Amino acid sequence: MTQITLHFAPNTCARVTMIALEEIGHPYETELVSFVRGDHLSEGYRVLNPKGKVPLLVVDGKPLTENVAILTWLAQRFPNSNLLPRCTDAFAYAQALADLCFCASGLHPIVTRLRIPQYFCDTPDAAPRVFAMAEDAMRPNFELIDSRLSKNEWWYGDTWSIVDAYINWVWFRVAGTDFDTSPYTHFARHNEKLARRPSVQRTVEKHEHAADWLASQGLEVRFSGAGAFQIKHSTSGAASP
Repeated sequence: MTQITLHFAPNTCARVTMIALEEIGHPYETELVSFVRGDHLSEGYRVLNPKGKVPLLVVDGKPLTENVAILTWLAQRFPNSNLLPRCTDAFAYAQALADLCFCASGLHPIVTRLRIPQYFCDTPDAAPRVFAMAEDAMRPNFELIDSRLSKNEWWYGDTWSIVDAYINWVWFRVAGTDFDTSPYTHFARHNEKLARRPSVQRTVEKHEHAADWLASQGLEVRFSGAGAFQIKHSTSGAASP
């Protein structure tokens, strides 16, 4: 049996990876990564992932990084899980990859600027401007998603996919900032529907448990509003949105 271990930090995009694993139903182990404690900077972690980020999937002792690669591998390794549409040709497969890339490289960087704007400019009082520019960049993307979901139950119509979990994570992270999500009613409906999915509920429970444990150890990472990022511990470790 394939041995799988997911290295994750609560509420990061590793939540998407965990939802995929929960959908698959294949046994897997987890390793909690504390950015505040500096786990991602440790020698052992850097051997597995020199980029020092999550998610990291270790498969039979071999590391795999980056969500697009991880989710694509999981979809191919466990085709009956229907993480992605069944592709009959290379072009259809490329289109599915394009959707994952849209989430990872189109949406995620904007999420980061909304969550921790002060990380992107060290000019005094620049964070509100970074946040405002990120808002402007995100609105067309939310309009695109909302329009698509106005016609479909899920991203691919009547069939759920891991892309739905990815855009749900984007909603979850953005809704925790001052970004106004109220115009995007179809996206909101999608978020509510996805929250009722058992794989999502199990994942959220695990992430909340991990976050509570970190908080109990004084290792909590707290985000609140535009530019109000605070780490409740003294360390040189970086945070991840």
